[in-house]
Amino acid sequence: MIDLKLLRENAELVRANCIRRHCPIDFDVLLERLYREINTEVEDLRAKRNRLSKECKDNPAARDEMRLLRDELGRKEAVLTRTQEKLQAMLDRLPNLLADDVPDGNDDMDNVELRKVGTIPVFDFKPRDHQELGEMLDILDTARGAKVAAAGFYYWKGKGAQLAQALYFWVQKELIERGFTLFMSPCLAKERTLYGTGYLPFFADQTFNLDGMDLALIGTSEQTLVGYHADDVLDAAELPLRYTALTPCFRTEAGSYGKASRGIFRVHQFHKVEQIIFCKPEDSVKYHEECLANEEYLLQKLGIPYHVVNVCVGDLGAPGYKKYDIEAWFAGFGAYREVTSNTNLTSFQSRRLNIRYKAADGTRDFVHTISATAMTDRAIIAILENNQRADGSVVIPEVLRPFTGFDVIEPKKA
Repeated sequence: MIDLKLLRENAELVRANCIRRHCPIDFDVLLERLYREINTEVEDLRAKRNRLSKECKDNPAARDEMRLLRDELGRKEAVLTRTQEKLQAMLDRLPNLLADDVPDGNDDMDNVELRKVGTIPVFDFKPRDHQELGEMLDILDTARGAKVAAAGFYYWKGKGAQLAQALYFWVQKELIERGFTLFMSPCLAKERTLYGTGYLPFFADQTFNLDGMDLALIGTSEQTLVGYHADDVLDAAELPLRYTALTPCFRTEAGSYGKASRGIFRVHQFHKVEQIIFCKPEDSVKYHEECLANEEYLLQKLGIPYHVVNVCVGDLGAPGYKKYDIEAWFAGFGAYREVTSNTNLTSFQSRRLNIRYKAADGTRDFVHTISATAMTDRAIIAILENNQRADGSVVIPEVLRPFTGFDVIEPKKA
C-alpha cells in the first residue's frame, strides 16, 4: 500500500509509476470524486436522522419524515459501501514506487548485471545435473516424493540430508553472529498476513490454501516474520530489528515447465533461511545493501560462483521498491540461475499491517522492511553440480565439513 496522502497530492506521480509498471489501474478520478459526494450526502442524512430522532416523540410529522429518511439513507449507504469496496480494490493493487535506478525491461532477461564473482568450474568430462548426481549418490529421491505427495515434492536422504542440515545450521549461525534474532515460525498464515505482506492479491495463484479455514501454507517466512509485528509501535531506539528463520516453504509454481523444471530447482516445497529487517525509512537503502553483502559472503564461503543483477521493472513484484537477485552458476545446467532475492519494500508492507515506530520526540511513522533470502535448497544443488568429479562423487565445501562430518559424498556401491 502506498501513502494515500501522496496519492491525493501527487496523483500524476502515482499514475506514471503504474504506467511504467504496466499496472492495470483505472485512474479515472470520478470514482474517488463520487465517493466524496456520496459520503457527504450520507453524513448529512445521518445528521438529519439524529436531529429528527429527538423530535419523534412529540411530533408525528417528524416520525413520517424519519421513515422516509431511513429508506433514503439505506439506499445511499448501500451505494457508499459498494463504492468504498471498489476504491479499496483499486488501492490494494497499487504497486509500490520504484527506486530511481531500477532498470526498464519486461522480464528477467532484461535484468542488469552488476558484477560477477568466483570462477566458473571447468571439467574434462560432461558435468551431470543435480538430478542425475542425486540418484547416483543416493541422496535425493524425487520419485518417492511424488509417490507420497505429488510431483514437485522430494526427499533429501542420507548424506544429502546431512549436507542440507549442515548448510542451514551454518547459515543461521552466521546470521546470529551478524545480529539476527533466530525464530522458529508458524508455517501457516491468515489472509490478513498474506495481504499485509503483499502476497495477496498479487501472488494469489502461488498460494496453497486450506479449505474452509482462514489459513494458507506460507511461501516464505517473510510472511510470518513481518506479520509478527502487525499493529505494533516499535521503539525507534531499538531499530533495526533483524530477524531470521528456517522454514519449509510452499508454492504452487503455476506455469513452470521444461528444462528449467527438471530436478528440484522449481518445486512445491523447499527449505529457506530468510533475512528480515525492520528499520527507519532513512536507513532502508543501507540495510538492503547489508542483506546483499550477507548473501554474497555466504556464497563466497561456499565457493559458489555467481553474479548479482539489478532486477528490472518487469521482473520486480508490485510490493518491491528495488530488488537484487543473485544467480549462481549451475555446471550441470550450464547457466546462471537465481538462488537468492533481496527486496527493499519501503513502507509497502508496514502500511498494510500498521507497523509503526515511535521516535524520541513522540512522532510516529511507518517502518521500512527488507526481505532477503539467505539460503535455499538451490544452493545445495549448486554445490552438487559445481563440486562434482568424474566418478560422480561430490566434494563438500570446507566451511561445512565440521558440520557434515565428511569431506566427500561417494557414489553408492553397485
